Amino acid sequence: MGRLNKITRAIHSETPMPLSDADKTLILETVRDAARREIMPRFRALSEADINTKSAPDDLVTAADLAAEALITAQLGRAFPAALILGEEAVAANPSLRDQLADAEMAIIIDPVDGTWNYARGLALFGVILAVTRYGVPIYGLLYDPVIDDWIVSSENADTCYTNAHDSRALRLPATPPETKAGGYVPLGSLPDPHRLRVAALWPQIGRLNSLRCACHEFRMLAQGHVDFMLSTRLTPWDHAAGVLVVQQAGGTAKMLDGSAYSAVQRDGYLLSARNANAWSEIQQAFSFLLD
Repeated sequence: MGRLNKITRAIHSETPMPLSDADKTLILETVRDAARREIMPRFRALSEADINTKSAPDDLVTAADLAAEALITAQLGRAFPAALILGEEAVAANPSLRDQLADAEMAIIIDPVDGTWNYARGLALFGVILAVTRYGVPIYGLLYDPVIDDWIVSSENADTCYTNAHDSRALRLPATPPETKAGGYVPLGSLPDPHRLRVAALWPQIGRLNSLRCACHEFRMLAQGHVDFMLSTRLTPWDHAAGVLVVQQAGGTAKMLDGSAYSAVQRDGYLLSARNANAWSEIQQAFSFLLD
């Protein structure tokens, strides 16, 4: 915490836009600190009392979600007092908080444990997502893996970068078509019933259709070029704002399935992210029936 306190003191209470290097370092170190203190010690150590449901039986929240969000909110709230801090669990408790996002000059959006179902069941496929938006437009995105302590980060007018303990490198998605049939992520269970069979029928045409139940790692896989596309439903800013920026700044295309620009304010529709503009267009044609 000593390093965090020093960084915090170095930042003015009224933080200008764009984010400074000190701002970005503080955000990253706050997330890493929350993972070390609140997320990893509870992994595979949760009691049944530590796991609760929200909107559905498979929509889970754990003691780690709540504790990590509280820590990140408190630390970043002190560093950025003028910012709107929007955490997934805070919105679950008070949905009206989300209504402030469109008018916020600076909003910090937190998903403290993305992939909570995986986390709660002991599957090491979860992450922390944090985005900073300006009036709903993403200007900073962080996709953090607490298990490995590595991250993919991007900001406006900057390359997307992958960093671990030994390496840091820019990520650039290929402009060429995939060598095999396109493969990607589709949340089949989140689609309306009439559309599920039509999506399943695309398997011979598209190739691999998977779901990791974790937007953080799905965006990470796409940004590294390991899959070709990602279709997102049930739009929430904590799941998608950071990943959209990460993909775009890596040279990919991320926009709404109808071709309109993405905004973190949006709640309806389908978000399609792909390795490049040509791949986006091809996948969009395959899924265009979802717009009917």
